[in-house]
Order: sequence, then C-alpha cells, then structure tokens
Amino acid sequence: MSDLPEFTIRVDQNPYLPAGAREMHAIVSVEARSSAGADAAPGAAPDPARATDAAEIIIIDTSGSMSYSGKMAAAKRAARAAVDVLRDGVHFAVVGGANQPRMIYPQGERLVRAGDKTRRSAANAIGRLDAAGGTAIGSWLRLADRLFAEHRDAVRHAILLTDGKNQHETPEELDAALRQCAGAFLCDARGVGTDWDVAELRKISSALLGGFLDVPDPADLEADFLRITQAAMGKEVADVTLRVWTPQQAELRFLKQMVPTVEDLTGHRAASGAQTGDYPLGAWGAEQREYHLSVEVTPGDVGRQMRAAWVKLVVPGRGGRAERVLASANILAEWTDDEAKSTRINNRVAHHTGQSELASAIQEGLEARREGDEDTATARLGRAVVLAQRVGNEQIAGLLDRVVDVVDRETGTVRLKRDVSKADEMSLDTRSVRTVRTRQGETPPAGDGS
Repeated sequence: MSDLPEFTIRVDQNPYLPAGAREMHAIVSVEARSSAGADAAPGAAPDPARATDAAEIIIIDTSGSMSYSGKMAAAKRAARAAVDVLRDGVHFAVVGGANQPRMIYPQGERLVRAGDKTRRSAANAIGRLDAAGGTAIGSWLRLADRLFAEHRDAVRHAILLTDGKNQHETPEELDAALRQCAGAFLCDARGVGTDWDVAELRKISSALLGGFLDVPDPADLEADFLRITQAAMGKEVADVTLRVWTPQQAELRFLKQMVPTVEDLTGHRAASGAQTGDYPLGAWGAEQREYHLSVEVTPGDVGRQMRAAWVKLVVPGRGGRAERVLASANILAEWTDDEAKSTRINNRVAHHTGQSELASAIQEGLEARREGDEDTATARLGRAVVLAQRVGNEQIAGLLDRVVDVVDRETGTVRLKRDVSKADEMSLDTRSVRTVRTRQGETPPAGDGS
C-alpha cells in the first residue's frame, strides 16, 4: 500500500450559545493532499509507481430496452473508454446485467489485472454485448460483491449503468442486496434515457456511498464514463471513516455531507465506543469535502466552555496494520449572555443550511407536482428559486427555470410550466443535491444559519 494522503480538518462554527441553548452546528471541511506530493492537483491520478491497489467493475444494463435509441452502442463505447484508462495492474471485470448478471469479461467469476492484452480482450468482449431480458439490479450488485471479495484491501469501485426500473426483483430483494454490499465497495450509478427511476438510483448510490447522475443523451455516456474511471484511478486510500465523539448526555442530531453533494450520513453510523460513532466516508484521493454536523448538548452555565464533539479521520486496521488516525479537530460550545456573540451567523453554516434546504425543497416540490398537488409544488419550487439564488447555485437556478416560470426571484413567486420534458424534470431531481462551495469572506444571507 502506498503512503496515505495528507489529511487536514478545519472546523467553521460560532461556538457561542445563548443561555439555555442546546443546539450546536459546525461545518467540518476535510482536505486530502496526494501522497505523490503537495503540488498534485485535486483529483489527479497518483504516480503509478506509488499507486494504491484498486479493483474496478463496470456493470452495463443489457436488458431489452437498451437496444433502442442508440443506448447499447453508446454503452459499449463508454465501457471500452473506461477499460482503456484503467491503470496497469488494476483488477477489473465487465458485467452485463439483465434478469441475471453475466460475466462479459473475463470468463468465470473473477477479476483480472489490467494490461495491454486484457484491455484488448475486454474491448472485444464488450463489442459482442447484446440486449435482451429484464432488470434485476440487486443481483448485479451481489455478483459485484462476490467479485470484490478477494480484494478487500484495494480501493473497490463499480460503475452501474441502467436505462430502466428494477422491475424483475422486489424492492425487498434490492434492499437486501444493498445491505449486503454496503461497505464492501463504492458504486457510482448512471441512468441513461428517461425511463429509469430517480429515487431508485438515489437509494443505490446512497447505500454504496457513490454518486448518481442522469445522462439523457446516450452520446454523453463515453465522456461521463471516462470522468468516473479517471476519478476512481485517483483514489489512494480505500476506506476512511469519520469518528465522532460526543460527551455524556449529548446527542449527534445529524451528520450530512454537503460538498460535493448533499448526502445524509446519519443513518450510516456504526457504534465504535461508549460515546463514539463511525461514519464511512469511502475512498479518497486528492480532494476536498465538507460536512455539516449538529450536536444537541446539555446547557451549561454562562461562561462555561465545553467540547461539544471531537472528530477524527480514521483508517481502520486491516491485514495486520494498526488503525491510523489521519487528523482530528474539536467542536466547542460556550454559553454567553453577550447577544452580539450568540447571534453571530457563521458564513459556512448559513451557506450549507441553505443548500440542504434547497435540495429538500426541489425534491418535495417535484413529488407534489407528480401527485397533482399544484399548490404545494408551486410553494416548494418557489422556495427553491429563492434558495438557489441565495447560495449562488447557478446550475440549479437554470434547471429550475425549465420547470417553473419565475415571476419574482426575490420572493419566490413562480408559476408551474405546463409542458415540461421528462428529461428536464429528472435532471432537476437528480442534480438537486449538487452543491457549490461558499466563498471565503462573503457575507452570509440574512435570516439563515445557526
């Protein structure tokens, strides 16, 4: 295993609470600098001589519907492109998914090392893909789990492409597969076309700590697969955990990833001690992520300062290696009767509170629209218009403009558009969780924050 990236943690918060207050918020910003050197760009692939062991599985939907609209031809190009950028020595496989999964390359349930010969053989096998059958995504993921089983020390990553709903197994079967696979590998999911289910892919990527995205035009798959695979090749440590300690009679209310996307990690907690819980953060390379943490504490006397939480980045012990703490930081609380201190708004907390509400407003508004509740849809999507402007999320603002006519952007007065393409609605739903970073020194919006 190569040297680990250099991790740092920064905490942004207003530690001052008014007398009797219980709720403390903080933004925990984590940065990893590549072990290849401080000059390495974020997301850059590590030096091959120092590269971490990695395992990659490409899962392509081969159900009958993939034969339409050029989807299968585009999927083949995308899969070949992904195989082509695998580092020499990376273990990999290509899986076709229908009612049951099947090995496309190699033959037999195993991974093989990437090299000139195996990449050519994989490309030839991908070229023979055909479309027939249904969709049972849980069975595809179970096969991936079996393939990864002998590579638990490697950075384990899968790409899953589908164009349809999971119609050939029950929701319970998919949920059971996700429970089995959680923690075993990361999975980035992609939906091509407009006949797949946003909520379904959101559930899959959430359980497997990956991202998901819509690809309405099959022609865009190749470039997207290249980006995903190159990012995976840049990971240098397989499993990083955020360990959160809270004092007695305190409770962690929630932990959410905020950058690059909103993802509630609260339910991923695994108890690791009497007062600590571990939250999986997945694989890391040279990159930055931000997390919003909220703790409820027992109120103290005015003037008292306490540690409301203690966060550590941890790599679990494995293969005879001891557990390693990569970085740590404190989240403080101090009670004061100085109103100027206790009402001070922390810029980054305010920014991310707005982004979290923005994602919820969009998803709730679109759900109400689908159910025919126009009043709720108008109110929630109008609120989303206000929030998108407030946090400076121009991409989301542009997507909202395809779904609503904005009468007044400041007040969120909107009218629902009557003719909205399914692709535009799915793009807004899918990308609702994509966030923008706050800029240092900017003034927080009035009325938001904690």
